[in-house]
This record gives sequence, C-alpha cells and structure tokens, in this order.
Amino acid sequence: MTRTKQKIETDFFRQLDSFTFSVRKRVSTVYAGNRPSTRSGHGIDTIGFREYDSSDALKDIDWKAYARTEKLYVRQFEEEKTLTTHILLDASKSMDYPEKGTSKFEYSAMLAAGFAYMVTKYNDRFAISTFTDEIDINKPRRGKKNLMRTIDRLSELELSGGTSISEAVLKYSREIKSRSLVILISDFMQDPEAIETALYRLSDHDLIVIQVLDPTEKELPLQGNSKLVDLETGEEIRTYISEKFKERYTRKLDDHTARIKKTCMKVGAEFHTYTTDTPIFDAFYHTIRRRRR
Repeated sequence: MTRTKQKIETDFFRQLDSFTFSVRKRVSTVYAGNRPSTRSGHGIDTIGFREYDSSDALKDIDWKAYARTEKLYVRQFEEEKTLTTHILLDASKSMDYPEKGTSKFEYSAMLAAGFAYMVTKYNDRFAISTFTDEIDINKPRRGKKNLMRTIDRLSELELSGGTSISEAVLKYSREIKSRSLVILISDFMQDPEAIETALYRLSDHDLIVIQVLDPTEKELPLQGNSKLVDLETGEEIRTYISEKFKERYTRKLDDHTARIKKTCMKVGAEFHTYTTDTPIFDAFYHTIRRRRR
C-alpha cells in the first residue's frame, strides 16, 4: 500500500545546532587546495585592477577608473570558495517499507533534510534530488526557505518504480559543475555492479554513502511457510524460512554491504549503514564524528 504522505520530522534540527558539520575542513581537499584564486567581478575583497578585454562583462568595468585614466579597467576580487552539496535520495518502491512505522524513505529523507539544514548554516547551496529508474533533478539553491520547500516536496512524494542507480548518477553527474560534496542515500538493494559504477562516477567528489535498512531486513523475523513480495515488481515468492535460510540470507546481505564498503574505500568515500530504529540524531552524531577525524 502506497503512503499518501511521507512523515518527515524536523524537531531534531534543534539538536543539530550544537554541532558543526565539518565540511569547511574539507573544502581545501574538494577544491584542490585552499589557495585564493582571482576572478573579475566575483567575491568581496578587491585585490587590484587589470585592463578590460572582450571576454569581460561590461558590468564589471570600473567607470571611476575610466574617468581618471580614460582606459577601461575591471576590478579583481578574491574569489569566494563555497561548497555545493548534492544529496541524491532513493525514492524507489523498495524504500516504502515497512507499511507501519518509519519507512526507509522517511528516515532517509530526514537524513537528507538534516544534512541540508546544516549546510544552510553556512549559507552554502544544496540540492536534494530523488531517483528511481529515472532522476528528478533539482538545482542547488541557498536558504532555509528552499529547505522548507524541499521538505514539503518530499512529504508529498509518492514512491514508485524500480531503481537504476547507475543511470541516475550518470544523468546527475552531468549537472555537477564543480567538485562538490555528494551524499548518496539508499537501501542499495540493487545489482552490485551498478552500485560500483555509480560510486566510481562520483569518485571525483567528496562522497558520503549512506545505506538505510529496516531492522527486519538485517535480521529476518519470519519463520516457517512465508510469502515474500518484491515491492518494486510486485512479484510474490512462497518459501519456507528455516534457520539455515536465515543464515544464508544474513551472509549474503553482509557480503553485499561489505562489497559496497570496499568500493567506497577504493574511491575514498565514507560509508555508513543505519537501520531505521537508530535515533536520527545518533546517525548524524556518528557521521559528523567520523568527519572530524
């Protein structure tokens, strides 16, 4: 059964105010060094002048300098380096689990909103885009009004379809204009090769990968004759769940997660796994504590 409205709590934002999201320490890495660069017409601090050329915008001409010298000059500013955060959120049907309580999508959306909230404290730009077998791309913007509009949009989102993470990341990566912070949130219940392709495609960025699972996916509560339903395809499977079945399932899930983690290590990404019974603030604390090291 599809939810008509996603429940996305924001009360935990107050708790986040006591923490600093350590992205500023990573800016020098993301932008290949914290050396100041100069570009005409950008930034705040003037560091000099240079002669106008045809590639400059007319609005950047310093007309007072022209009045004194009868030559065209443009001001040079120290460029402000800001960090854009791109959050990619899995909105496929598999995230609409379980039917009662906090779903994987709701938990993931709260994580996404929390990261975006912390980014707004620096007045940096962020975008939360959702993907299934397609991707709904949102442009990075600043401000808490943008955050509130984004939360409203996620609250009204109807989850559907399967997942094509490699195609979604391929399309989105074309929209990222500079090295950025990218946060990828999913249950990652997809083909491991597709996940690896997506992670390698994002490897030029400061990448955080978060796997969100329901506790019943970590430890199967079923026993005996059972009916399993694939939420993305609707396919039903009737099977007998024994203790050996549970052991095989747990081993395969652990191997799948370990493979994702190994790929993250190869590309220099941070990897976290949380279940939806983990207090949302604890998930943030763990992530932030890791980034402070």
